[in-house]
Formats: sequence, structure tokens, C-alpha cells
Amino acid sequence: MTTTAHASMQHEDAQVRVTRWDFEPGTRTGQHVHGHDYVVVPVTDGHISAVAPDGSVTESDLRAGQSYARPAGGEHDVVNTGGTWLAFVEIELKHTSPTS
Repeated sequence: MTTTAHASMQHEDAQVRVTRWDFEPGTRTGQHVHGHDYVVVPVTDGHISAVAPDGSVTESDLRAGQSYARPAGGEHDVVNTGGTWLAFVEIELKHTSPTS
């Protein structure tokens, strides 16, 4: 079993990048920084842990279809800490950045 979640680019143009993330239990995105504001649209229910560079953890329950938005600049590693397969779609808004 892989330890890295599977990312599938669904669309990209000058305005947005749309990526679908699929996670088996225990898989993770890897540490990354968000360069743009973004919206997450859960495809399935699930539980994730966002691990910050300092080791602090933010736990979240995702519900299919209940979207949320975050600003650019966040840095974390997202881990599927639930017991079932998890998927969400991430929509990055390219017109935004941490310096704009």
C-alpha cells in the first residue's frame, strides 16, 4: 500500500486548478504550502488530520458536498486518519497568492 494520496488533475487554466485527491486510510498528501486561496469539496465523508510544520494537528470531519474555503499561505500535510477511503476535490483560485 502506498503512503501517498493519489492526486488527479481534472482541469487547469489561467484562473483555476482543480485536483481530485483520493486517500486510502493512513495515506497523506505530503507537506506542502498553498500558494493560492482554495476551496475543498468533499466527495465522501471522512476524517482528516492536518499536520503543521511545528507538529501541531488540526482534526476535521468532512461531509460529502459540504465545502469549505481556506486562504493562501497555509502549510500542512493532510492525512486520512479515518478508517475508510476518502476523496475530495480541491479548487485553487490562481488570481490569489499570499502576497496579493
